[in-house]
Amino acid sequence: MKTLRIAALVCVALTLYNCKTKTKTPPENETWRKGIVTDEFIYEEAPYPSCHAATIAETPDGLVAAWFGGTKERNPDVGVWVSRKTGDSWSTPVEVANGVINDTLRYPSWNPVLYQVPNGDLLLFYKIGPKPSEWWGLKMSSSDGGKTWSEPEELPDGYIGPVKNKPVLVENGNLVCPTSTEGNGWHVRMEITSDFGKTWSMTDTIPRGPEPINAIQPSVLTHGNGKLQIICRTRNRALATSWSEDYGETWSDWELLSLPNNNSGTDAVTLQDGRHLLVYNHVLPPDGKVKGPRTPLHVSLSDDGVNWEASLILEDSEISQYSYPSVIQGADGMIHIVYTWRREKIKYVKVDPDKMVSYPIENGIWPGVSVHSDQEPENSASLGASL
Repeated sequence: MKTLRIAALVCVALTLYNCKTKTKTPPENETWRKGIVTDEFIYEEAPYPSCHAATIAETPDGLVAAWFGGTKERNPDVGVWVSRKTGDSWSTPVEVANGVINDTLRYPSWNPVLYQVPNGDLLLFYKIGPKPSEWWGLKMSSSDGGKTWSEPEELPDGYIGPVKNKPVLVENGNLVCPTSTEGNGWHVRMEITSDFGKTWSMTDTIPRGPEPINAIQPSVLTHGNGKLQIICRTRNRALATSWSEDYGETWSDWELLSLPNNNSGTDAVTLQDGRHLLVYNHVLPPDGKVKGPRTPLHVSLSDDGVNWEASLILEDSEISQYSYPSVIQGADGMIHIVYTWRREKIKYVKVDPDKMVSYPIENGIWPGVSVHSDQEPENSASLGASL
């Protein structure tokens, strides 16, 4: 009888092991869409032909998204546009900020970033200037969920606010704004405010490390007890990371993650269950290049911020680009993502994290069948060797 019980337990254990093992190998018919609840455009028509750099926040009244739109990036007519999700639909986009200086001078607007202050205003950070190496930071606020906005306020000299991705409120009460500069090389630092933008301090530039690693546009992940991690796009054909043990005041030298990237913007968020979610183009640039096509657009998951598993492919068309994501988790646990769709529209995707599946990424290779020719195994294998 005892032998039968042991045999039965062994059988159950083997069954569970085999089931677990099978879940780690994607089936041939894997859709890479499990968990997606909503997939829609924020608008179908707009009074401008080109848009980019979306951002999203959740207010007590619902979701708000913003982006820059105009004739094309760098054009003086580019302004910041906002839409609010009311019920099941998004409101008609409205321009809320631009770079008008006077009757004869107007600069383009760049990279809006939304942040909802807990029990407070919705903040909108953005930049204006002729180009990224010469832009400056501004801030606006809304007390009604993005319906109306205050007059623009310039940030202190030398500060630009969060450069692309959302600020993170850390345990000591500081709002850590991840930022970077592109004049005279690429440099990453944190701009920190303890009173939601009234006063500011700035950290030192993060060391590039021995390689060196050229990084911009960080996003912040939290690991508890003052430990933070940032992930950045780079010119080094892979994503880079740096760590802080003191709430973002000081940072380690850059290290490359084993995730390929084509020098395109990313975003990441620490989920309520402690996992970390990353949205990015998992694309290895062609040999000898630091840039590549900004497609497909992927979502990966990690328990520790270092070892990542493949989960979703948001876009996989070879046409145009799908890029510059922004991601948050709502109060109800749902994940909200916005991104550039072919520079023509802004896409919104809602994901249920409880329904997501994931598979290990080994040596930088997205598991299963490659989506495009630029992700064939021979190219991906070279990434693993180089890292």
